Amino acid sequence: MNKIRILIVDDSVVIRRLLTDILSQEPGIEVAGIAPNGRIALAKLPQINPDLVTLDVEMPELDGLETLRELRKTYPKLPVIMFSTLTARGAAETLDALALGASDYVAKPANVGSVAAGIQSVREQLLPKIRALCAPRVAVPKLPAAASGVARPLKPSATGPRCFEVAVIGSSTGGPQALSKLLTALPADFPVPIVVVQHMPPLFTQHLANRLNQECALRVSEAQVGDRLEPGRVLIAPGDFHVELVRRGTEVRVALNQAPPENSCRPAVDVLFRSAASIYGANSLGVVLTGMGQDGLRGSEAIVQSGGAVIAQDQATSVVWGMPRAVAEAGIAHAVLPLTNIAQELLKLTAVSRCLPVVGASVSSAPNRC
Repeated sequence: MNKIRILIVDDSVVIRRLLTDILSQEPGIEVAGIAPNGRIALAKLPQINPDLVTLDVEMPELDGLETLRELRKTYPKLPVIMFSTLTARGAAETLDALALGASDYVAKPANVGSVAAGIQSVREQLLPKIRALCAPRVAVPKLPAAASGVARPLKPSATGPRCFEVAVIGSSTGGPQALSKLLTALPADFPVPIVVVQHMPPLFTQHLANRLNQECALRVSEAQVGDRLEPGRVLIAPGDFHVELVRRGTEVRVALNQAPPENSCRPAVDVLFRSAASIYGANSLGVVLTGMGQDGLRGSEAIVQSGGAVIAQDQATSVVWGMPRAVAEAGIAHAVLPLTNIAQELLKLTAVSRCLPVVGASVSSAPNRC
């Protein structure tokens, strides 16, 4: 079996040595080359032909963002993992890199207490991402529920027209780009609230929310304790906090907690999805976007068992088809769709929920309530 060939690009000798030591010890991975800056890295790319690049954000001569911009002109599909700092500036630059086409990022260790702990932190973050991004694409098995690209009919509600009241979204690797494409396709008067769990550390989620708020017609913010769910509003779970939905009289609000991670994640998609199913039952709508692992599967099961519906992103448009694949192969997805089709499906489902005509109707000119 061919080894995964890595090009390490970082101006720090210490970081280059640390990454080389970590990667050289892993079976199936080899360090094909190193470069102290982006200009040298771009020159080495055609000579080395790596399977993946780790790229520092801050470098002399040609920084990570400029290097990535040039790299993408010739290598549009080459996986690139940014190596960034856990600072406000590092978070902003990492999101810039993801917007330019970086595949994922790893945070440099900070406040870990020892060199050994720092090495372990990088190892735990980096190795699964390398293997996921370099995994060969396999043929999609025949899905037991919705075929890819096709939405199956929803079961009618026993109490009358189906009336979705919330959309909850889970994403991980590739999620910031996917969220941008999905949310910018929705109008300001989208008729139900949206709550998002994106696997990211503190600071990063705040910058993600700010960026999406600038891009979208919807109102986007990082969730805070007590935030009220409202139509046209998007709340992003803050890094290192689970987000749950709780009912306060006639309103539904946000609660945050630092209970143990689930699926090695905090925030976890499963926590949000379970609470949505508990509060909204058959009127809950879940969306599972690109990401590693299976976070969101159990929560999706809870939504479906309560009578709600779940949409999964398809393999072709996912950076990593892990989370949505788990939902699709479990046979519980209402639809497995390309990313570009998910917004339209959300509009269709929420239009039905608000008793709006679907064909030829304008969401902006339609009433908001059944």
